[in-house]
Amino acid sequence: MNKTWLIVQREYFSRVRKKSFLLTTILVPLIIIGFYAAIIAISVSDNAEIVKVAVLDEGNLFNGSVQKSKNDVIEYDIVKNENEQGFKTKYRGSGYKMFLYVPKINFDNPTGIRLHSESAVSLGTKSKIEKTVDQAVEAKRLQAANIDPEKYRAINANVAVPNIIDSGKGEKKSVAGVAYAISFACGLLIYLILMIYGTMVMRGVMEEKTNRIAEVIVSSVKPFQLMMGKIIGIGAVGVTQFVIWMVLLGGLQFLLPVVFPSMGQELTQQAAAGANGPESAGILLTITEGLSSINVPLNVFCFLFYFVGGYLLYASLFAAIGSVVSEDQSEAQQLVFPVMMPIILAFVIMTKAIAEPNSSLAVFGSLFPLTSPIVMMARINYDVPAWQLILSMALLVVGFLLFTWLTAKIYRTGILLYGKRVTWKEMIKWAFKKN
Repeated sequence: MNKTWLIVQREYFSRVRKKSFLLTTILVPLIIIGFYAAIIAISVSDNAEIVKVAVLDEGNLFNGSVQKSKNDVIEYDIVKNENEQGFKTKYRGSGYKMFLYVPKINFDNPTGIRLHSESAVSLGTKSKIEKTVDQAVEAKRLQAANIDPEKYRAINANVAVPNIIDSGKGEKKSVAGVAYAISFACGLLIYLILMIYGTMVMRGVMEEKTNRIAEVIVSSVKPFQLMMGKIIGIGAVGVTQFVIWMVLLGGLQFLLPVVFPSMGQELTQQAAAGANGPESAGILLTITEGLSSINVPLNVFCFLFYFVGGYLLYASLFAAIGSVVSEDQSEAQQLVFPVMMPIILAFVIMTKAIAEPNSSLAVFGSLFPLTSPIVMMARINYDVPAWQLILSMALLVVGFLLFTWLTAKIYRTGILLYGKRVTWKEMIKWAFKKN
């Protein structure tokens, strides 16, 4: 155990002292906060360009004036005494970016309406114009059916049904979007961690084997101690980096209002009264309510457990692959593909589990050790039964112990094997060989 600890220290300190580690650890939070600040700055700014649209309303769809929705950046001007073909050469010179042509149409089947422009219209602008046309056609149909538009709007229902969580501490309002985002983010983060740090373990073993350092080390320690030392040491690097990221991200987020005081003022105004209308304040309130309904301690505990458990399980597999590869990188890619497949499969199941957390596929994925680190994090905010969570954790621990035992037998054979192209068939044979 003492020798294993020495290897852990060597792996850990040799990596955290590198400039690449320091740069990555500091730059990643800065880049994330920079994007975050840019998104907030863009969302709170009101620099939308006004789009002027001419309307040739031969079918009298708009009755002489266009009703546009609130906060719409499109300005409509009814142009008279013009025809479609003749106006094509005039609208740019008249200050319009596009024009809408409405022929005489049957409002039960409104075809023939066209939008002219010199270049492709953005999806957002096209959608807003189509919504304006839809509302005008709807008004014409109501008028033809002798239905009062005001009564129709009063009758038309748009009911939102809130989800109330009846917890022991009282009622909490659940927000599906926030739970979805947190579940997806945690699953995606573990997916990336397994890929990045698992590959790091494999490359570390390959480098030592290629440089013949392993031959010197195994003369003093057992191959199993060497493998576990590398796995734990590199895993500790990952945990250190993750903790530093969380601390830096939290600190930098608090500094945003100080660095950008105007941004902080606008966000405060939106939270209080909605600088761009009630929708902005409603979104902020919804996010706050959604976060309050999340079981944060459970999420943090499960994330750390599945991060450590998943890493240890897959790192042992990556270490075994690294031990049998000499200098041929293509050989490593071929051998690592079967290990990558369960990780990719887990990510695919995770996308299904977030939408249907209690489906049979989601339950299986959250219990199976090779997929549970990613899939269970997708289900954790959807009232997973306690027995499933305990069983999932127990199976992950058993899976780690089993795979470590098997891969250690591969590792001790492959780490000193040179000049031979090893197949998965031979590796499995080594793993189940008694002596």
